[in-house]
Amino acid sequence: MKRKIVRGLLAGLLAVSLWGCGKDKTDEAAQQESVAAAEEEPEADVADDPENEGETDADETDAQKADTASMEEDTEATEAADNSEPADDASVINYEDGQLISLDDTWQYADHSAIHSGAAVLYRAAENRKDIIIGVNAGHGTSGGSSVKTLCHPDGSAKTTGGSTGAGATRAAAVSGGMTFQDGTPEKSVTLRMAQIFRDRLLAAGYDVLMLRDGDDVQLDNVARTVICNNVADCHIALHWDGDGLSYDKGCFYISVPDALKGMEPVASHWQQHDALGAALIAGLQNQGAAIYKNGQMSIDLTQTSYSTIPSVDMELGNACSDHSDEALSRLADGLTEGVNGYFD
Repeated sequence: MKRKIVRGLLAGLLAVSLWGCGKDKTDEAAQQESVAAAEEEPEADVADDPENEGETDADETDAQKADTASMEEDTEATEAADNSEPADDASVINYEDGQLISLDDTWQYADHSAIHSGAAVLYRAAENRKDIIIGVNAGHGTSGGSSVKTLCHPDGSAKTTGGSTGAGATRAAAVSGGMTFQDGTPEKSVTLRMAQIFRDRLLAAGYDVLMLRDGDDVQLDNVARTVICNNVADCHIALHWDGDGLSYDKGCFYISVPDALKGMEPVASHWQQHDALGAALIAGLQNQGAAIYKNGQMSIDLTQTSYSTIPSVDMELGNACSDHSDEALSRLADGLTEGVNGYFD
């Protein structure tokens, strides 16, 4: 009996011992699992918002993919650029020195010209080339030009201001004869000499020069001269002296576009360029000591600016009372060249 009692007690103690050990191991395992779970849980900027779970990692992954794709595209584009041959620009024409340039009947507004059997002459700078072509237009100098008329505006509308042709007219002389200086010299002779001196200054400064009239007469009307400039030159500068009938030299000015024309194409797209070029030329002339008329500009409806698609201006360098000696013209040429530099710089 005693042995049975002892055996029972020993069995009970053993069971209690085994139960305690098992509980400790279970608690220890649970604690380890809890710690492992805590260590594995990712940190989040917005931890309490269940809708943001996983978005941070997903956003980072998407951003990394986007960056990788962008880098690949940039690499491909760079490689393509490095491996590509330079494209030839068919629109760029390399003119030769002394080349004659006639009106091309495919050019815009060419069909509005009435006199166009002549040609302009292209002069290339020998040194310090700027690859800029200045159109220099010695005003007048087209025999028979006064007896032929062309449309004042490309759209056939009437002139808004007076001038050599009165306001309200739809057609004007293809090229007017010009005025005569007090000493009897015709304007066309002075504008040609001015153009020649100006040409030489521009060539020395590195500009190429398109001479619209390179001799006493050229069979190109105002429309033809303008259209040739539109397609060959980077700007168009016409040289004139004003036939105002005054008994004193009133000074230089440029002819700006009247407000009434600023809604008509191509004027609407280019009149601000015309004004900028004119203002730069007046500034250059003023810096060289030339007399300037009032604020340096006067609004007149001209055929030239009505057809121009490049910066274009008519410069009036004085009137019939002005000194037109070579010395005086040289000072004007210096001022005009300074103005061209100012505009293109």
